[in-house]
Amino acid sequence: MEYYNKTLCVTFSELTNGDNPIIRRSTLLSNVQRGNIQCARQGKGEGNYALYVYASLPMKYRLMFEAKYGKPADVLKAQELKEWVREDDKARAFYEAFEYDLNGVQTRLSQKLIDEYTSNASVLKLLWERMNELTSTTHALGGGRRGDLWDIVFTQSEKLREVTGHTLPKNLARLKEKMNNFKRDGYQSLISGKVGNSNTLKLTAEAQQRLIALKRCKTPVYTDSQIFSTFNQECESRGWKPLKSIRSLKTWLERADIEPLWHDAVYGEMSAHQKFDRRHRTSLPTMRDALWYGDGTKLNLYYRDEDGKVRTTSVYEVIDAATEVFLGFCISDTEDYEAQYMAYRMAIQVSGHKPYEIVHDNQGGHKKANSSGMLDKICHIHRTAAPYNGASKTIESVFGRFQQQVLHKDWRFTGQNITAKKDSSRPNMEFIEANKDKLYTYDELKAAYLKARTEWNEMAHPATGEQRMKMYQESVNPETPVVTASDMIDMFWVTCDRMSTFTSSGIEITVKGEKRVYEVMSEPGVPDLEWRRKHTYQKFVVKYDPYDMQSIRLYWKDRAGELRFERVAEPYMHIHRAIQEQTKGEAAFIRRQQQAASQSRIERQVAARKIEYAEGVAPEQNGLHTPDLKGVTADVQRQIDRRMLRYGREPEELLLGRVMKKVVNLDWREVQEHGKPVSVDFRKTAGKL
Repeated sequence: MEYYNKTLCVTFSELTNGDNPIIRRSTLLSNVQRGNIQCARQGKGEGNYALYVYASLPMKYRLMFEAKYGKPADVLKAQELKEWVREDDKARAFYEAFEYDLNGVQTRLSQKLIDEYTSNASVLKLLWERMNELTSTTHALGGGRRGDLWDIVFTQSEKLREVTGHTLPKNLARLKEKMNNFKRDGYQSLISGKVGNSNTLKLTAEAQQRLIALKRCKTPVYTDSQIFSTFNQECESRGWKPLKSIRSLKTWLERADIEPLWHDAVYGEMSAHQKFDRRHRTSLPTMRDALWYGDGTKLNLYYRDEDGKVRTTSVYEVIDAATEVFLGFCISDTEDYEAQYMAYRMAIQVSGHKPYEIVHDNQGGHKKANSSGMLDKICHIHRTAAPYNGASKTIESVFGRFQQQVLHKDWRFTGQNITAKKDSSRPNMEFIEANKDKLYTYDELKAAYLKARTEWNEMAHPATGEQRMKMYQESVNPETPVVTASDMIDMFWVTCDRMSTFTSSGIEITVKGEKRVYEVMSEPGVPDLEWRRKHTYQKFVVKYDPYDMQSIRLYWKDRAGELRFERVAEPYMHIHRAIQEQTKGEAAFIRRQQQAASQSRIERQVAARKIEYAEGVAPEQNGLHTPDLKGVTADVQRQIDRRMLRYGREPEELLLGRVMKKVVNLDWREVQEHGKPVSVDFRKTAGKL
């Protein structure tokens, strides 16, 4: 309420504020529009507020105003007094900065005391100004009684009490004393002597140190009541004041500046670290594949093993931090390298992109993954999470909510961590034992877990309300490259520790104690004999895919030690040794391989002997004989001799009897040349044969 253009007005807020307003906002505006209430000033422009003529208010609203705020004259008078008492800014600054000692700790005043002392200082300053004005006026008029002036000041103080709520004394003598102290000592005079005075517990520095030592003691370990009695027994001999109550001792021990000095001894240093040390407040990524978390945890479903026993196992999960989508997993009893390999491979296949960053713990499997270079190939950067700090890994929170929201619905739920305090977080072991024959088998457990994580991925993300998987699929991260087939080989194909030799029996590698043999094929089901001729007994670096052992890749090292791809090898062909068990295809394959082996021996012998003759080192050039091949037909030896133009005697084909026999056995198809019949000349035929 105020005067505007010499007219008594009320403000918009006075009429409409509060749970029980004098008039509703809409009703006020409609009354103004109809002309029932007069608006003296519109609330337009910065710093302005609407004013309404008090006399224009209908009687019921004026009565309601007076009931709430008082008569207009009293309201205006109180406002004038309140405006007259200007807050002392210097007083507030003094009390806000004031510190006092509380049991050895520097402490500031409470906000309530700051407001109270500031109000009292402001009123005292005003009262002294009023006293000085009265004194000057009295002297100018020829003097008067000093006591009358104090009465006037006291009356003024009581009027201001109603407006400001100050707590200055309510009798004249004490008010005079307070004013004089304020004039002499300033702002400090208003601070109560009780501030900084701990009546319940006064401890010297040595006594405080002893209490902390007793709390930390391990030989023996003391309870708070035992600390209380032990300390009090020592007080007399050390000249300390005994403690009055266990409650005051506990209050002191739990003080913010005292508890860090003993908490680690009682609850462990990690507990103290997590409770007292500063934590970062971080924002989760907004794009998919910006950050993946990989971690192993218990798979919180019971199953029965082959012996019918109730068992649990573990699972390694890879999660996208931005969308909370479960990307890849591997169920395994141990968090080893193989489990991590399988989980990350699945995650890459589901994502189709390489993540920018991976965060994981520093357990054994990850150390092997680091040393093998797998994580370096998958992402731009990978790092370990802070050890023993679950709060630093978003995946821990995701696991917890996954357990509570999805796995908890299955009666086979194992419960959450054994430290969980809620009964609902623990399994009903009586029910599980009574129904263990209905528990999942291991294969059923895998299927149930896959269904559960699919349900999680299709649930709404708590921050966006959008389905997690949809949110993931629609997100785009330009910094994460698409994974190609060559990337998959580079990232997930495993390189054998040792080089392997390709022998006449193929190339052999050992994976998880199982020996596997491979060979190079020219086409499906046909060994590449030409390649074998050039590479048998050559050493190769072998890479294989643990997901698919149906092929391996062979590499050779150049002089710089770089790997060069050679060929893909496939499992070595197996045939039945017993003729009875051989199939038609196997029998034909054996014949083809025998013919190919003979031809290979021929080609090898011819190539080698040509080199001998060219260099003049052939046995025949030096009066000796090259032995014939063993284990081959005479026809094979003849082919070698013919191609080397080597005849040790008259060829048997030139004998007339043999020529005649061959002619008799000829077929017209065999004597056609380019599709045209020819006549037979015995001499020419014999020469050709």
